[in-house]
This record gives sequence, C-alpha cells and structure tokens, in this order.
Amino acid sequence: MRIKAALVALCLPGMAQAVTCRDDLFEGASYTWCEVSPDEDLRLFLNGPTGPYGTFAAVDADLMGRGKTLSFAMNAGMFHSDLSPVGLYVENWVEKAGLVTSEGPGNFGLLPNGVFCVGSGFSIIESRSFKEAPRACRFATQSGPMLVIDGALHPRFIPDSDSYNYRNGVGVAEDGRALFVISNDEVNFHAFARYYRDVLGVKNALFLDGSVSRLYAPALERDDLGFPMGPIVGVVTTRD
Repeated sequence: MRIKAALVALCLPGMAQAVTCRDDLFEGASYTWCEVSPDEDLRLFLNGPTGPYGTFAAVDADLMGRGKTLSFAMNAGMFHSDLSPVGLYVENWVEKAGLVTSEGPGNFGLLPNGVFCVGSGFSIIESRSFKEAPRACRFATQSGPMLVIDGALHPRFIPDSDSYNYRNGVGVAEDGRALFVISNDEVNFHAFARYYRDVLGVKNALFLDGSVSRLYAPALERDDLGFPMGPIVGVVTTRD
C-alpha cells in the first residue's frame, strides 16, 4: 500500500531519535524520500532466531523483545529465492555473502554496481573500487546498478526507456546523510537517477530494487506489504 503524506518527522512515543520523510513530485511522478543522519542507529537485517526475517514486522517484533523498535525501514538489496543476498552482505562486521564484481544478467549485473557501507559514516562505493580498497563496514549491502556516480548518471541509462517499475535506492549527501528514496509511481532508471542528482543533489546513489520496493514509516501510517524480502535496512530506536 502506497500512501502520500506531507513532511513528517518519524518520532513515535518512546523513540529517542527521528527520521524525516517527505513526499515529492518530479516530472509528474510521486516519490517519498527519507533522510537518516550518521548519528542514528542504521542497521541491516537478514536472519532472525528462526531464519530469514522476510518482513518489517518480523524485524520489529524481534527488536521489541529487546526494548527497541524500528522507526524506519526499507528493502536493502537484491536476493535469491531463499532470501539470501545476491552480492556482498556484512552484518555487525561479519561478512555473510561475498562481493560480486563480474558483469551479469539483470539489474545487479549492469555494471557499474556498488556497495552501501555503514561504518564511521555512510558511503557508496563502486564495487570494483571497493574490491581494490575495502572499507571497514559494520553493515554493507551490494546492489546495482549505480544510479549516480560522482555526479554523473549511469552510462547505460536511456532517457526515453520504456522500462517502467516501482524503484527504491539509497544515496549519500555531501553532509553525510543517507537519503532513501522510493517511487510511488512506476518510473524508468533515467528519471529515478535524475531525481537523486537533480532534485536531491546527490553525487553517488545506488539502486536497491524494483517491483519488491517497500517502505516502512510508522508515522506516515505506511507499511508496504508483499512477498518476503531478503536484506532489510532500518533505523533502530530505544523504547522508554
């Protein structure tokens, strides 16, 4: 379910931090974007006590048992039928799936692709550059293609492409914020990447997925439903 809302700070009762989300329009298409500052507790989630989480609700239920909760979440990269990550996946400094740098079929293999790294801050690194100079990432997810690369659009994107889909991604702003975007309408890659570059002013952004794109934003009363997901990214907050 995709719900439009005005600018809202996601700060629910008992939450110590906030994520700010807003709806926007670009070239007639609706987008929702959420900004996460580097001092917030942004994590990746894959497996719970009984196997893959698969849903935002399962992650939140597990956190609540430890006195915490989700204030924001989104699907965080492509995955196989068993929900395992397609490329690099790091959780709490432990690499659970390896980096893939070869060209291949589908969006993931449309090089250059990249890695979203949560370390001393947030960063997006082209995958082959990451292989040459690995970063210390507490959390990391690899996906593809890159949307914006040092301020330039991915060279394979076509302005009038008829490949339309719901899409979501992550970019890192010059001040270090992570900017998560989901399209509420079907758009092509070129438009989605230009939204990051031309509207949000982001120099590096990474595509996360298409038809499975989902957003969890409790203060917007938004909890997108669908088939089970692989990696999930979310902000963890402590309940009173």
